[in-house]
Amino acid sequence: MSKGFFKVPTPVNEPVLSYAPGTPERKSLQKALKDALETEIEVPMYIGDKAIKTGKKVALRPPHNHQHVLGYFHEGDKSHVNDAIDAALAAKHDWENLPWYERASIFLKAADLVSGPYRAKINAATMLGQSKNAFQAEIDSACELADFLRFNVEYMTEIYAQQPPVSPKGVWNKVEQRPLEGFVFALTPFNFTAIAGNLPSSAAMMGNVVVWKPANTQIYAANVIMQIFKEAGVPDGVINLVYVSGPDAGDVIFKHPDFAGIHFTGSTAVFQDIWKTIGNNIHRYKSYPRIVGETGGKDFILIHPSADVEISSTAIVRGAFEYQGQKCSAASRVYIAKSLWPQIKELMLRDIKSFKMGGVEDFTNFINAVIDEKSFDKLAKYIDDAKADSSVEIIAGGNYDKSKGYFIEPTVIVASKPDYVTMCEELFGPVLTVFVYEDEKYDEILKTIDETSIYALTGAVIAQDRYAIDKATKALKNAAGNFYVNDKCTGAVVGQQPFGGARGSGTNDKAGSMINLLRWVSPRTIKESFDSPKDYRYPFMQED
Repeated sequence: MSKGFFKVPTPVNEPVLSYAPGTPERKSLQKALKDALETEIEVPMYIGDKAIKTGKKVALRPPHNHQHVLGYFHEGDKSHVNDAIDAALAAKHDWENLPWYERASIFLKAADLVSGPYRAKINAATMLGQSKNAFQAEIDSACELADFLRFNVEYMTEIYAQQPPVSPKGVWNKVEQRPLEGFVFALTPFNFTAIAGNLPSSAAMMGNVVVWKPANTQIYAANVIMQIFKEAGVPDGVINLVYVSGPDAGDVIFKHPDFAGIHFTGSTAVFQDIWKTIGNNIHRYKSYPRIVGETGGKDFILIHPSADVEISSTAIVRGAFEYQGQKCSAASRVYIAKSLWPQIKELMLRDIKSFKMGGVEDFTNFINAVIDEKSFDKLAKYIDDAKADSSVEIIAGGNYDKSKGYFIEPTVIVASKPDYVTMCEELFGPVLTVFVYEDEKYDEILKTIDETSIYALTGAVIAQDRYAIDKATKALKNAAGNFYVNDKCTGAVVGQQPFGGARGSGTNDKAGSMINLLRWVSPRTIKESFDSPKDYRYPFMQED
């Protein structure tokens, strides 16, 4: 066939649609929601060229209406993990030898399917399965997933184009980027459909084959992602989707000699256990596995005495309560200068009072349900403990109800000490803790923020004083992998703010950047000599 150096389409962030009354996208989404609620589906596992139904069916229910059944997924066991690995390895030779631009075409088509004919369907699935409102689903499952696919194609071409800058006379130096030797395990969370799509596809894009296990509470939308991948042309066996328990998956995958890497988003405790297990099995593997993980945060907003109070209040309520605080980046601890607290408190309480809470089908609801009963019970206990503790005050929310859905009121706790438990531990829900500091103790509060949490994912400083901004940026350089100035600490955009943190928040391999894709290849340097030596002797060896 003809050859060429191909330039891929320049990626542009997918525009976020408004879903305002009267817009075509609102009408289309409402129809998709209605159709999904009226149609009970069965979700198979996808292993090689087969859609596997085990007969062991588990109900899929909206978190905001757990009496309703959207459908069932077919649960697997260790045998299905083994089958998925075998299918992946069987597909590996042809997939890694397919020209890179053919792989690029597949995922560019997937991006257009996500943002085009599947847009309403994948948004509706995310709304119903994960209890996201229309806007939160739009920025996640439609826009961010399409962005990951398009920008990763661009990053892939940039990686392949990186070559040694010098080839002296008589030599040609080259670098090739090989897929990892084996298969990659993608373990994805409930809270972002885009993450669920990106973790397997970014590794696959670089020529790897993947076994993908999503969170059970995300399977409803994961099924749509897999349908998109298949329609886009991802070959059978390249990405295999299984629904098994974590222990069953780990027991098979982490003992397999062809395990080459894990792409993970989830809890710190689980990731640390995985890392330990990989270490204990390191002698089994053909090569040292790539371990890439993003593991949550205890994200902060710092309000300096010079801050604008309206900007501060908006950043706090959006950062803390959008998607019920179930973003890895969500604001869960806020430090506010005492001089500004009365005004900010008034604005926050005004806005929180205006929140509507309920199911996602009503587009006027800003707050929906938390993901499941386990999360609900955990958050309820923290709230109850706060009610019983005289050292803190609940100034908003504090109520909860799981009779129909897992609803937790947006709750604000004011702590008298910066080391109160909800200032330190990750809650992953709509519970925000505020600590009010003395204006003159700004330097001290910077130290407190840096030392309070094991996490280091996102953080923000809000101030008009440029010296204060500079001081915070430097003092908190290790406290957040994504740092925001005069904005909320959520909302990283692919291609603009690559996402990830260090410390207890993960390996900081920055999803949405070239850095992440480099983890899924292994470079080989090739030197070709055109004027090869024919005598071992060097000139210096000649006699005078």
